[in-house]
Amino acid sequence: MTPVMKFKKKFYFYVASYFRFFANMAFRRWHPRVIAITGSVGKTTMLNLVECTLGNKAHYSHDANSAYGIAFDLVNLRGVTGSKLRWFYLFLAVPFKSLFYRHKEKFYVVEIDGERPHEAEFLASWLKPEVTLWVSLGLSHAVQFEQQVKDGLFSSLDKAIAHEFAMLPQYTQKLVIIDGDVDLMNRALASIKQKNLTNAEVIKCYKSSLKSYNVEPNHTSFIIKKSESEESHEYIFNCPMSKDLAIQLTMLETLVDYLKLKPHYDFSNIRLAPGRNSYFDGINGIKIIDSSYNAHLISVKSILGMFKSMRVPHKWLVIGDIVDQGSIEGEEHAKLADEIIKVKPEQVILIGRRTKKYTAPILKNAKIPLYITNDPREALQFLKKHLTGRETLLFKGSQYLEWLIEKLLKNPEDAKYLPRREKAAVKRREKRGLN
Repeated sequence: MTPVMKFKKKFYFYVASYFRFFANMAFRRWHPRVIAITGSVGKTTMLNLVECTLGNKAHYSHDANSAYGIAFDLVNLRGVTGSKLRWFYLFLAVPFKSLFYRHKEKFYVVEIDGERPHEAEFLASWLKPEVTLWVSLGLSHAVQFEQQVKDGLFSSLDKAIAHEFAMLPQYTQKLVIIDGDVDLMNRALASIKQKNLTNAEVIKCYKSSLKSYNVEPNHTSFIIKKSESEESHEYIFNCPMSKDLAIQLTMLETLVDYLKLKPHYDFSNIRLAPGRNSYFDGINGIKIIDSSYNAHLISVKSILGMFKSMRVPHKWLVIGDIVDQGSIEGEEHAKLADEIIKVKPEQVILIGRRTKKYTAPILKNAKIPLYITNDPREALQFLKKHLTGRETLLFKGSQYLEWLIEKLLKNPEDAKYLPRREKAAVKRREKRGLN
């Protein structure tokens, strides 16, 4: 790691500490019951599920899951959204707002990311959540943790990332809810308990709680039964949801039981965050599933599994690169190819240099129909030329897929529900000629 990179990493936390110092005044004055949600993927969806259940009893950290974002959220400010001058405004506004602002809700439901080493600990040691839901574990933002492996702090990337997320359970006061099927989660919690680093109760949820799963482009139902002694419950959604959501629904039931609140089963009106399994009607009758917000292998595998389960003809995949993988990007994109093959798609469109280099050769050997490009504009031309109107298209990955979806929408006003609508993202697309 170069001296400049080391300075940038330290500078990040120096500035974050400044904002935390002042935001903590508002946080202590508020003194909510904190429910923290963490994990590699699925955090925002879990937050949406909790929001549908708790309603106005809680304040939710929408669009804020970093050391900076949470500090801003606590004093009712939004972070940097494209203007560098806004940093100067925030340096002045946060101290001022911290003197008098206070949220009023009983609960604070906060999404906490583990994007970089020590950030989860930075937030966990500050917020000290009453409850933590650790929803998933995978190689998200792996490039950020490579130095820890090189320095010999951890023997592998997955152990480094697991250690980062485990900071939340370590600082949790009452209850930790985890996916009991994930070995590294179990080992991390066992180590924390063995070292007496937390007195919180640990409840493990299991995928075996799922008794029935049915998914369509605009509908999903789950039947969950946590144990033989408990009754089963059916959960309804008006959008396609992956089978892996069952673990989060089981966690939600556990949370509701702990809080002694009325459970919620009908999520047909849930508005998911943009780019997380949103369904749209497309031009000429095509069906569009937008899961373009992020692309780590764990989320790609989950979404492709959902698409495989969907009983629709003419399945097309539009797949962009998996980013932030560092030295393992070749391995991860090869695994991506294996997951695509399982879907047996009618057509695959790959966009990006990584999918071209690592994914395409494997798909070619499997004789999967392919169109490969680095340019979303070329992909759009291919789609418009070959779509018949009977296809269901799943979009997953980077490379400006949100722009591509926008051009295929039946109702242009639906574009407001796509990800990356902020000014900075618009400018990035314009620089690529994506207007």
